[in-house]
Amino acid sequence: MDRPLKILLLGDASNFHRTLSTGLRRLGHDVTVASEGGRWMKTERDIDTSRPPLPGKLGGLALWLRLQAGLKRRFTGYDVVSIHSPGFLSLKPQRITSIYDYLLTRNRGVFHSMLGTTPSYVRECISASTSLPYNEFRINGRPSPYSLGHPGIEQEWMSPALTALEDRINATILGSVTALYEYDLTQHTVLPQSHISYGGIPIDTTEITPVDLPDRIDRVRIFLGRHRGRLLEKGTDILEAAARDVVERHPSKAELVIVENRPYAEYLSLLRSAHIVLDQLYSYSPATNALLAMAMGLNTVSGGDEAFYGFIGEKEMRPVLHVEPDFEDTRRVLENAVLSPHLIRERGKEGRRFVEKHNDCEVVARRNVDYWIRRLGEEGRL
Repeated sequence: MDRPLKILLLGDASNFHRTLSTGLRRLGHDVTVASEGGRWMKTERDIDTSRPPLPGKLGGLALWLRLQAGLKRRFTGYDVVSIHSPGFLSLKPQRITSIYDYLLTRNRGVFHSMLGTTPSYVRECISASTSLPYNEFRINGRPSPYSLGHPGIEQEWMSPALTALEDRINATILGSVTALYEYDLTQHTVLPQSHISYGGIPIDTTEITPVDLPDRIDRVRIFLGRHRGRLLEKGTDILEAAARDVVERHPSKAELVIVENRPYAEYLSLLRSAHIVLDQLYSYSPATNALLAMAMGLNTVSGGDEAFYGFIGEKEMRPVLHVEPDFEDTRRVLENAVLSPHLIRERGKEGRRFVEKHNDCEVVARRNVDYWIRRLGEEGRL
């Protein structure tokens, strides 16, 4: 294709689409981000789709009327529209279906950025034959703390209305670009191979200056950024308990810093004060928080399963402090890191190299563009 793509990224989570837009613009494409700003994260966007903070159904009604009054017309005329999930607007599934069908008829191609929970992901997680033996819903076939603490949460995610919306999307999108190894596995249960491409999570490494960690760290600073309301889902409860235990055992060698629900820009500033960042417990691959920390040259406790490294073709670097989903393994890994402070600086440098190689926003943007153009060409829509 000999001209820039006109792209709409609709919806966002963890600043994913906004960062992707940075990479796409650096490649010369015309990009618009429409989102609600990640609610309390207050991430940047070009079109605000947030639901007004009105009681009950009034907020949804106000957003719907705003869409009908002209906002949805700003979602037309694009080569590529990529929605971030079936819930790309804060509306009921039936309302979203109407907007989705509008997108289909007024743009060249609609794609899906698979970067969060969907009915099919939950179905894969709780399946007896799952390829993800531990996840936020099940740990080796048994209900996880998150599942036990939120009775009925799986049924909510797999409700008939939301499942019907996802089925509608899967039947009509030109393709799905996946952000994580585990999401890629899930998409293979519902889409043909030609409709799936791994993209990864974009990180703007140009704007992130690595922290210059000292060769000798006398007291290791462990950092935990909590998402209120998602403590059990991310395993934050176990991560925090393990960190507190390690600090109690070695008070002169480690300290724990906890922050909660901070705006994105403020959170990044606070993150830079850490040596080791606690990310999440039930993952196979590092997600946004971990990758941001790695781009800063920090260490991170997160998912770094060998299956993930094999999936992305990485044979040498192993920068993630990988933990199994239980207290004892998490405590052991974290304690070993605290008692080996001389390894933190070099591990941090490797993490930075890893992110530059696999997750720089231009690298991820190029993967997306190559796939979008290929699928548009295969469907005769260029």
